[in-house]
Amino acid sequence: MIYMRGICCSWLNCWAVEQLCISVFESWKSAGSSISWIACIQNIDLTNVALRPRFNKIFANVQGVVHLLKIAPTSAITGDKNLNRQRLAISVALALSFGLFAVLAQAQNWPEKPIRIVVGQAAGGGMDTLARLIGTRLADGLKQPVIVENKVGAGGIIGTDFVAKAPADGYTILMGPIGNMVFAPILTPKLRYDAQKDFVPLALVATFPLVLLVNSKLPITTVAELVAYVKAHPGKANYGGSGPAFQFASEQFKIRTQTTGEFIQYKSMSETITALISGDLLTAFVDPGPAALGLADGRLRALAVTSPTPFAALPNVPTMNSIGMPELEIQYWAGLFAPAGTPGPVVKRLEAEINRVTSMPDMVQRMATIHVQPASGNSQNLTRLLSDDLARWRQVARIAKIQPNE
Repeated sequence: MIYMRGICCSWLNCWAVEQLCISVFESWKSAGSSISWIACIQNIDLTNVALRPRFNKIFANVQGVVHLLKIAPTSAITGDKNLNRQRLAISVALALSFGLFAVLAQAQNWPEKPIRIVVGQAAGGGMDTLARLIGTRLADGLKQPVIVENKVGAGGIIGTDFVAKAPADGYTILMGPIGNMVFAPILTPKLRYDAQKDFVPLALVATFPLVLLVNSKLPITTVAELVAYVKAHPGKANYGGSGPAFQFASEQFKIRTQTTGEFIQYKSMSETITALISGDLLTAFVDPGPAALGLADGRLRALAVTSPTPFAALPNVPTMNSIGMPELEIQYWAGLFAPAGTPGPVVKRLEAEINRVTSMPDMVQRMATIHVQPASGNSQNLTRLLSDDLARWRQVARIAKIQPNE
């Protein structure tokens, strides 16, 4: 083992090579030296090794090295254990050097060409505006142009799937809102991408709460009064919104308050607002932006926001947590993601640059114009948030019996 570490570290100075060689040897040793070491390499669990998807191509090089060293790849390793250990170390290190050294060298020189941020939503929308705000400042730090490319369709699924299948080189990244990374996987069993396996999270960029609204003509000024009204008039109780994010929030509200009511799906947020103002809809969770005009002219009333602390644009509106409903603390979000297998150094560089951008003083003001708040954190933070939200909303879907899409 010491010999293996020495060869890998001194020759390539690459921790990934070192870790893989150690894993291969441990796998062979735990199998009682009764299986082919090539099988050990091919079956080793690489989940904790950077550049995992790229090892598949490198395995082909192992066969070439085996032939070169005249080692039978399908026979068990027997005989002189020291010689076998040396052969294993030399063979694996040689094979990995053919592929990994080039990959790591490429990562060190990154970026060498323009980077594109793919947005699955239409130009001019909130995600598009956010991507352009971030992209302009990323370009300053990375010294390369950052281009925003809209790949619209299927509610953002087409653009998300495109990035999942893009080369893992750091030149194609995704503006991933919670809708495409959490709600689409829950509601679409045959989705072509896996939000957790096909991407490496880079960093969170923005969060935003929802606002619970009613028509201002109704005798409802608090959440408690809304719950009482719904229980007293079950036939008039309905909720609405333009997408799964708002349906899930409405279902969580009904679970928490033990109320009922039909959820009406609208094509857009503007249709939801119109239905509230006309009286066709009793209540709705909406984005703060679309609610602004109706609140300003007095046609709508905000009962609560779902943010953990008072929302800057609505400082006098209580939070759900402050009225004793912490289960309804909901922070929706958008983050940047790269294809799985993107080199670790590239991920770290992007993570650092994204956090530099979102911490700029003027970003708070600029993001406020689209009613979101800048966020920060590393890849691990976003990975954990994605996992937690998938678990949370899957449970809501199960309790509320939300039917998945065909």
